[in-house]
Amino acid sequence: MTEVSSLTGRLLVAAPGLTDPNFDRAVVLLLDHDEEGSLGVVLNRPTPVGVGDILESWASLTGEPDVVFQGGPVSLDSALGVAVIPGDEGPLGWRRVHGAIGLVDLETPPELLGPALGSLRIFAGYAGWGPGQLEGELTEGAWYVVESEPGDVSSPRPERLWRAVLRRQRSELAMIATYPDDPSLN
Repeated sequence: MTEVSSLTGRLLVAAPGLTDPNFDRAVVLLLDHDEEGSLGVVLNRPTPVGVGDILESWASLTGEPDVVFQGGPVSLDSALGVAVIPGDEGPLGWRRVHGAIGLVDLETPPELLGPALGSLRIFAGYAGWGPGQLEGELTEGAWYVVESEPGDVSSPRPERLWRAVLRRQRSELAMIATYPDDPSLN
């Protein structure tokens, strides 16, 4: 078996030609990537459902927009909490994924985590790939892999995240940010 270089903590930015409607203009934060597969959450798919409607005790700790985000097409009935916690040590109930970004155990009492949180976002479902599946999609050019920044998790304007992440790249990817939503209207 070939060794997989971990992309955990990096962003997958959908190429304009990616035709899967689940990932059109998606920005995915990879929470886990190894030889067994990959798991991430789509950062820019807010739903109309308020966090308080499903996880009332966590609602006061989420930023704007304070809605649940659709993390991907898999297990939409499950919730994941992704938080940014500055510093070297995270509190009980939080597991570091990359840098200041980590996963929140939503079974933990919110008052234990609240004081440490820099930001929190709640996701319904996740995006998942089996062994080698993501690597195949990367080879096909379906995704651009870029570095994440802690602010990506809690972007107050998620509808602009795809363009913003591309625009900050120091390569030809910055030009992709100008790609029209519908090239046929060009």
